Amino acid sequence: MPAEPEKTHIARELKYGKPLIACRFDPTGKAVFAGAEDDTVQRWDLAADPAKVKPIAYNAHEGWPFALGVSLDGQTLLTGGTDGKLIWWPATGDAPKPIRALAAHKGWVRAIAFAPDGNHFASCGNDRKVRVWSLADGAQVLDLPGHERPIFRVAFTADGKHLLSADLKGLVIQWDARTGKEERRLDASKLYHYDVGQGVDYGGVRDLSLSRDGAFLACSGQINASNPLGAVSNAALVVLDWKTGEHKQLQHPKEGVSGVAWGVRFHPDGFLIASSGGTGGSFLWFTKPDQTNEFFKLTFPNTIRDLDLHPDALQIATAHHDGVVRISAMKAKA
Repeated sequence: MPAEPEKTHIARELKYGKPLIACRFDPTGKAVFAGAEDDTVQRWDLAADPAKVKPIAYNAHEGWPFALGVSLDGQTLLTGGTDGKLIWWPATGDAPKPIRALAAHKGWVRAIAFAPDGNHFASCGNDRKVRVWSLADGAQVLDLPGHERPIFRVAFTADGKHLLSADLKGLVIQWDARTGKEERRLDASKLYHYDVGQGVDYGGVRDLSLSRDGAFLACSGQINASNPLGAVSNAALVVLDWKTGEHKQLQHPKEGVSGVAWGVRFHPDGFLIASSGGTGGSFLWFTKPDQTNEFFKLTFPNTIRDLDLHPDALQIATAHHDGVVRISAMKAKA
């Protein structure tokens, strides 16, 4: 079934009750996971009766679990928290217990990304390090220095040859995923602002997504940061030409929505899905790589803090401050 983004609507709400900060579908599409401010990760099995489904808790972090990733076979959940730990879990079962835990970063672990081979994954954090690990035994494979600010996101290219990392200043570094050699630097610094009066760095690349055809790289974040400590900014995307590395388009909602674009995904059909949350409200907005503004926008009742696209390319999960994961469907209402 083809996606119909202009018909996107909230189809389901999965309630937990504590503020949520991250969400990920598992690659098999059977479950959705969410990190919460009470240091837990919650799992909902999507095949269960919507009226009866209860979240399953993963509880071992001593800090907020911002980083979530599920192995390609759907068997292993990886979580990373503000405690600097990476924890391996079974992705299924009614009472999951940690399989392995290690001190991976000094300070916050910000993101996890699995390599297409399914055997390795990357993590990044506030310690300005990118590290690549073996899924099987937790051995560190690569340690990649190069960033001068906290790193917010990592992503592998579809062929597994390259690893991308993006930081607070809008720097995106492309690495050789096998050797760890730095290959090039890409500029998404339009999403960064240094406020002299307040003396703070603000912004950065909050999420990354590559188009399926390999033509574009989208970076999400914010622009027009007139009062960083007051969280005054506008949600935006920077789209880069992947081949040349050149700036392609700066995208933002038509009304100049106040907030941050916390997440972005390229749909297989070539359009972009972005989430924004902040003082100007919460939205999903849909755009195309060569457009400045959205062609459709869906309003939400509470602040979105993360998003993910289901393997069926029809469902979108969003994690919200009110403790709800909302599943939106890109099709007509039943």
